Amino acid sequence: MEVVIAPGPTLARLAADAIERLLRARPQTVLGLATGSSPLAVYDELVRRHDEAGLSFARARAFMLDEYVGLPADHPQRYRNVIESEIASRVDLAPGAVQGPDGNAEDLVAACAAFEQAIADAGGVDLQLLGIGTDGHVAFNEPGSSLASRTRIKTLTRQTREDNARFFDDDVSQVPTHCLTQGLATIMSARHLVLLAQGRGKAEAVHQLVEGPVSAMWPATVLQHHPHVTVLVDDAAASRLQLADYYRETYAAKPAWQGL
Repeated sequence: MEVVIAPGPTLARLAADAIERLLRARPQTVLGLATGSSPLAVYDELVRRHDEAGLSFARARAFMLDEYVGLPADHPQRYRNVIESEIASRVDLAPGAVQGPDGNAEDLVAACAAFEQAIADAGGVDLQLLGIGTDGHVAFNEPGSSLASRTRIKTLTRQTREDNARFFDDDVSQVPTHCLTQGLATIMSARHLVLLAQGRGKAEAVHQLVEGPVSAMWPATVLQHHPHVTVLVDDAAASRLQLADYYRETYAAKPAWQGL
């Protein structure tokens, strides 16, 4: 696990650099797209590179991490619509290139299985963007989630619904109770995981992720077992890290050719 501590704009550029390298070396790259606040600056940076430097997504595919259950198809907070507005419609991703679990399917279990199969049929995800919740969840794998879980329906915790109420006019009652989410084992199958976190509110979760014991109580800690994880955090999110100085020294001494 590599930990990079830097200002927010630098973190976004680093994540975009990793995605750009993949796309230019292998245009048919498979990306994993996250919602929430953490990846927004990354998407803006990728759009800038698409507009100004010709970075193309035309042959790429992408998979979403999760989706609310039961939101109307045209709801602005339906994650498929969020991804469309934040990145897909702003670059040259082909129609249908972005897939997500169907939170409005009549058979949600079958929808989860179909989504898992679609990822497998695509050859797996090359780079997965991630955020982290204040309680250590990744995607919607809440505390107590099985570390071996696959895409499934989950009940959101009160804390997650309160954290997400800002997207629903600060009204927690509007936040759905259920979601479909990639499981922790699904996420761990991606070849490179890039997790972004900013702000002091994420500091304890980042500390547990990087330096705590692997535990279902802090689901993100399973990432410690992945062979290629990059954790991009600002000073505030890094404020609980006991080895923060070491992480800074290690990144400062990193060979320029190595990238993320």
